[in-house]
Amino acid sequence: MDGDFDMPPAGEMNEDFEMPGESPIMKVGEEKEIGKQGLKKKLVKEGDGWDTPDNGDEVEVHYTGTLLDGTQFDSSRDRGTPFTFTLGQGQVIKGWDEGIKTMKKKENAIFTIPPDLAYGESGSPPTIPPNATLQFDVELLSWTSVKDICKDGGIFKKILAEGEKWENPKDPDEVFVKFEAKLEDGTLVAKSDGVDFTVKEGYFCPALAKAVKTMKKGEKVLLTVKPQYGFGEKGKPASSGEGAVPPNATLQITLELESWKTVTEVTDDKKVIKKILKEGDGYERPNEGAIVQLKLIGKLQDGTIFLKKGHDDDETLFEFKTDEEQVIEGLDRVVMTMKKGEAAWVTIAPEYAFGSSESQQDLAVVPPNSNVSYEVELVSFVKEKESWDMNTEEKIEAAGKKKEEGNALYKAGKYAKASKRYEKAAKYIEYDSSFSEEEKKQAKALKLSCNLNDAACKLKLKEYKQAEKLCTKVLELESKNVKALYRRAQAYINMGDLDLAEFDIKKALEIDPDNRDVKLEYKTLKGKMKEYNKREAKIYGNMFAKLN
Repeated sequence: MDGDFDMPPAGEMNEDFEMPGESPIMKVGEEKEIGKQGLKKKLVKEGDGWDTPDNGDEVEVHYTGTLLDGTQFDSSRDRGTPFTFTLGQGQVIKGWDEGIKTMKKKENAIFTIPPDLAYGESGSPPTIPPNATLQFDVELLSWTSVKDICKDGGIFKKILAEGEKWENPKDPDEVFVKFEAKLEDGTLVAKSDGVDFTVKEGYFCPALAKAVKTMKKGEKVLLTVKPQYGFGEKGKPASSGEGAVPPNATLQITLELESWKTVTEVTDDKKVIKKILKEGDGYERPNEGAIVQLKLIGKLQDGTIFLKKGHDDDETLFEFKTDEEQVIEGLDRVVMTMKKGEAAWVTIAPEYAFGSSESQQDLAVVPPNSNVSYEVELVSFVKEKESWDMNTEEKIEAAGKKKEEGNALYKAGKYAKASKRYEKAAKYIEYDSSFSEEEKKQAKALKLSCNLNDAACKLKLKEYKQAEKLCTKVLELESKNVKALYRRAQAYINMGDLDLAEFDIKKALEIDPDNRDVKLEYKTLKGKMKEYNKREAKIYGNMFAKLN
């Protein structure tokens, strides 16, 4: 659209490609203007890293202030004590708030600050005259991050100790924290040396759940909590082990996130839930067709153990091949989300477990419609060979094998699983530029049959658009393929594209006039077209009647 995402004219672009509000890219000895009010910064010494402080952060600096003629009027260095203030809160002159936001830790810079960003027309008698331009030699020693985590002034978070890595807990996760809550006068109202809770459900007051979602493992913070995220207008009466919180009280809460267990919804309907008990190694996970080895304990809701493998010295590990229906679907899907060495607690609803039938397991019977749970540890796995690790002969062989697996599943009425097998078979031979002429012929025949069979699956699954695309792929390879025309016509009929369906059926009958299936489909199509024409006639008839 015109006017959207316009680039500024070349003359207006900064040669260093700075973004608005970011620290300017500077070399030692270089001076640049910050903003458009005359504030200048000269870099004396580079800082560490890339981070710069933000509004609300508590910064610690050393500085020396002089007039333009060199007259010194103030110096924290002479006093031997760094100066600390909160950035962006108007505690210092505006030039400081604007300039120090551009500095990195340990950076040293000289700021030239015009009167409008300093003490203005009044000055600061007796040391600073009216309308004085000032220079400050500033070193940013450190800062403590203070964030308005809800962006409404309700919870301010000051980091006391940095955490590890980069992940934060999510709503379903279970966290383990230490905390201490006080009133503004220092009165202790609650304390815990360790408590577990689910983030979504929260604990003590709403602020704890809000805060932990912004924290890393091992992070320790001081929260300033306004009443809306504490106990509001009513406050909280004293209870066993906890003091009273008066109405409209602001709380000071020290909070430390010791650890958490990641909880994942493996299926979209939330009927297979995985809670990680021990993190795994690396990044790789089993793929479809991988051979996995597990330590496994299966339990009913009442705690009855119905399966136990790999937990005794004389017992072998539990082994199966993924995506082959060798275990219940929920366990199959969970294992493919795990890393080597990962341990997890899994809960599985009947739809993904043993369903409505009774099932005799090793150590007990699983009753119909049972929710089950497993303690799973993925000891090892061997991934099924991927196509990029195969030579051309292996790719054709693997495609043929997957096609046969798909055929067996289709005959069993398992259309979604069959479709996945056909898709995988086609991927093995998708790129055939390195194939010999004979191999290209074999690959083409496999592509045709896999895409046609996959289209048949999609029709059964009522995924008509996908069926149409697969048939089109076949027709691009073989324009007179009757099955592709026939199945594409079926897809068009179900999508309401009757004219396109008629075109495909007529073309199929030109190629194979005696094809019984195509003739029957043509009869169905004619019936649909007749119904459609009747409806159209009725609509227009009513329209003209109203007009008359």
